[in-house]
Amino acid sequence: MPTSQNSCLCSHEVMQMCKVKKGTSHRNCPIPQEGKWTHATQISDISGLTHGTGACAPQQGVCKLTLNIKGGVIKEALVETIGCSGMTHSAAMAAEILPDKTILEALNTDLLCDAINVAMRELFLQIAYGRSQTAFSEGGLPIGAGLEDLGKGFRSQVGTAYSTSEKGPRYLETVEGYVLENALDENDEIIGYKFVNLGKMLEEIRNGTEPGKAFESNVKTYGRYDEAVKKIDPRKE
Repeated sequence: MPTSQNSCLCSHEVMQMCKVKKGTSHRNCPIPQEGKWTHATQISDISGLTHGTGACAPQQGVCKLTLNIKGGVIKEALVETIGCSGMTHSAAMAAEILPDKTILEALNTDLLCDAINVAMRELFLQIAYGRSQTAFSEGGLPIGAGLEDLGKGFRSQVGTAYSTSEKGPRYLETVEGYVLENALDENDEIIGYKFVNLGKMLEEIRNGTEPGKAFESNVKTYGRYDEAVKKIDPRKE
């Protein structure tokens, strides 16, 4: 039987049935978006900035994805990866692929890395159900808000620590920077550390500061570093 654009092809059994009118047909639930309650029925009804993470199938790498969506279209993307060397190249490609795609296109686009694909899936669920970071922020956030997540120096906030039962913990990198020394007390417990802020250091070098001077000016300490009985290089000692 020929069908029009708005009709469906029905089986013989369904065609023999009489029509019964639906008694209830209320609207879909509104979702909070950028300070408003929206009855979203189209992809273009979705807006907001949100974050999400995803891991690949072998669980050897993770992606944190930040998207700023306006009218269903991705206008800003921040792709951060850790754990797998190949993911860094995938992140570079994803950053080229994602902007100007609708969230439905992005959901069905090969973003090269399984962890990035999973992160995109999780973000789609968040944004479709109104669980964005800007659900109650009137007007949402401007393009560039994702970049501000990186802070000064525009580097991902990374924490790296290593530990064994035989030799104990070593702090290698924190949000403050690359750890140069772990400070120990009389019980050989870590009470602080010395670090260099790599983002700020490299920024100074790019602006013409001599590398040695740029390094020294960005070396700081954290915790009770000055009270240490012993200081060790966490990568060698």
